[in-house]
Amino acid sequence: MEVIVRAALAQIITGRDLAANLALIEDYARQAKAGGAELVVFPEAAMRAFGNSLLDIAEPLDGPWASRVRALAAELDIVIVAGMFTPGIAGNGPKVRNTLLVTGRGLEASYDKIHLFDAFGFAESDTVDAGADPVTFELDGVTFGLATCYDIRFPDLFTENADRGADVNIVCASWGSGPGKAEQWKLLARARALDSTTLVLACGQGDPASAGHPVKGSAPTGVGHSVVVSPMGDILAELDGAPGLLFADLDTATVKEARTNLPVLANRHKF
Repeated sequence: MEVIVRAALAQIITGRDLAANLALIEDYARQAKAGGAELVVFPEAAMRAFGNSLLDIAEPLDGPWASRVRALAAELDIVIVAGMFTPGIAGNGPKVRNTLLVTGRGLEASYDKIHLFDAFGFAESDTVDAGADPVTFELDGVTFGLATCYDIRFPDLFTENADRGADVNIVCASWGSGPGKAEQWKLLARARALDSTTLVLACGQGDPASAGHPVKGSAPTGVGHSVVVSPMGDILAELDGAPGLLFADLDTATVKEARTNLPVLANRHKF
């Protein structure tokens, strides 16, 4: 049986202050709930923007920041996906993990970013420990896979999520700016949808320049252009660079139809 879940992508611009970032999450989560969403997705680094220290704010999944997001999700009866930073691997030096928290409506899951952004002059691996395992979760009969930012350049994660039952792949990002980068972001979201014949929810940090804050240094602080992509690679909805909220009704019938007409998952060979 086909299922429809209403989702919202919250394209916010976070900063250094954790309390201010939590206030943004609360504001957009309440707007998402008012719009009928059962799931609201926030970007990578929703806890604190890149370009700021991370070691001093990393906390476990039952720490105060995550607990506040969890309480908000419970109050609103909505699932929240948000990027945070958790402590790194013990004995591996002063590092954190780049984590997606999933909480609400009885769900508790987390994903640690597997592919670290060591590119375009930024070395995420200097301060972040990589995750190792794909993660999926189920909401109202729909299975979602998780990915973070640079992961979007690696098709195998998306097809692995699909193999694990994902109808939808969620990508949370703080995408680095630069010539052609916004176009690459959208192209990659479309390609990953086609690779995995899943719906793709690609939620990025907004462009700081849209709020009058020029990008400084090499930290990836966002370009906006959050998108919802069909399993056939069509952009169904898109934001520009400014903060905003994007709604999408996710119909698993489109996934079933795509996999019937374009059975790339069934046809592929694993080498």
